[in-house]
Amino acid sequence: MEKNRDFHFTDKDFSRIQGLVSEHTGISLSDAKKDMVYGRLSRRLRALNIEKFQDYCSLLEDEHEDELINFTNAITTNLTSFFREPHHFEYLAKTVIPALAKKNAHTKKIRIWSAGCSTGEEPYSIAMTMLENMSGLHGWDIKILATDLDSNVVATASAGIYTHERVNGITKARLSKWFKKGSGEHSEKVRVANDLKKLITFKQLNLMHEWPMQGPFDIIFCRNVVIYFDKPTQKVLFDRYYDLMAESGNLFIGHSESLYRVSDKFSLIGNTMYQKKA
Repeated sequence: MEKNRDFHFTDKDFSRIQGLVSEHTGISLSDAKKDMVYGRLSRRLRALNIEKFQDYCSLLEDEHEDELINFTNAITTNLTSFFREPHHFEYLAKTVIPALAKKNAHTKKIRIWSAGCSTGEEPYSIAMTMLENMSGLHGWDIKILATDLDSNVVATASAGIYTHERVNGITKARLSKWFKKGSGEHSEKVRVANDLKKLITFKQLNLMHEWPMQGPFDIIFCRNVVIYFDKPTQKVLFDRYYDLMAESGNLFIGHSESLYRVSDKFSLIGNTMYQKKA
C-alpha cells in the first residue's frame, strides 16, 4: 500500500533509483532502504519543482551532470568521528609507523590514503597520529590523500572547521595542540591546525571510476565504505587496492566489514586490520 506522501513513489521508481545508484556509485541499495531513499530524494524533487519520481529518474537517466552530483550526495551517508575505532590508531602508532621507519629509511617517504574520508575526521586523526609518533622521522616526506564520493563533505573536510560537539571525544592535550579557536563567523567553532592540514590533500573521487593516483600507498584506510557494495564489487575494489599498495602495506577496514570470501590477497593481522601478501 502506498503511504501518505507528497510524491508518488512506486516500486518501479525505487527499482530505477536502485539501478542508478549502483551504476553511478557502486552502492547496492536493499529494498529496506526505500523509505530512506524517499526521504532524501524528495528534497531534490522540491528543489527542482519536479512533481513525480518518474520524471526525476528520467532526468538522472539523461546524465544531467549537476543533478547526478546532488543525487550522489543525497544518497551517500557520512557518519564519522575523530579516532573512531581507536585500536586502528593505536596499531598505527605502535606497530606500523616504527615498521615504516625501518622499511622506508632509504626513501624517507610515507604515503597514506583515506578512501571515504567523509567530513575529514579520519584523515585528521591519521595526521595527528603520524605527527605525534614521528620521533626519528624529521624531514620525512609524509603525505595523506583523502577522498570521498560526496563533494559536499570533501569541502567540509578541506575547510577543517568543526563544532565543539564534534571534538568532544578528543583529549584536552590534543585539542590544545592540534586545534585553534575559530574566527569571524566561525568564532564559536574550532579549526584544525595548519600542521595537520599541510599533510593532507582532499579530492572528490568515485571509487568505481578511474583512479588518477599512481601510488604505491603504504597504508590505506577504507572503513565503512564497502558495506554499501555487493560482494563482486568489493572484490574488484580490494583487488585494485592491492595493486596500488606498497609491499607489506597495511589496510584498515570498518568494524562491520571483512575480507572473508572477498579477497585472499591480504593477511588478517588484527581486528579489521590486514597486510598485503607478497
